[in-house]
Amino acid sequence: MANPTVHSPSADHLPADEVFEMAAELFRVMSAPMRLKIISALCHGEKNVGDLLAHIPTTQPNMSQHLHTLYRAGILGRRRVGVQIYYRIVNEHVVAICRAMCSHVTDETAAVTL
Repeated sequence: MANPTVHSPSADHLPADEVFEMAAELFRVMSAPMRLKIISALCHGEKNVGDLLAHIPTTQPNMSQHLHTLYRAGILGRRRVGVQIYYRIVNEHVVAICRAMCSHVTDETAAVTL
């Protein structure tokens, strides 16, 4: 029997196992709190590394490593202006997932503290 496919406009041609593997990889990339902070900061518009470091306390090499991972995963886009590289969100689905999960955690935490 052939592998069933997931019914989604962008995944109709992929076997279900491959879709689940790709989804798991995306969740793995988003599993680092630092990357969630970066995604959150970029929801308000593109920023360069210096702008991000002003909002997120970490080292420049650590920030660059996380940005590179998010870029390779197709979550971020980038453009060069002189010596500066500006990063932006290119996968709005990831933003929706992050917002939904952070809202859920906030709601659950508030319910526990009541």
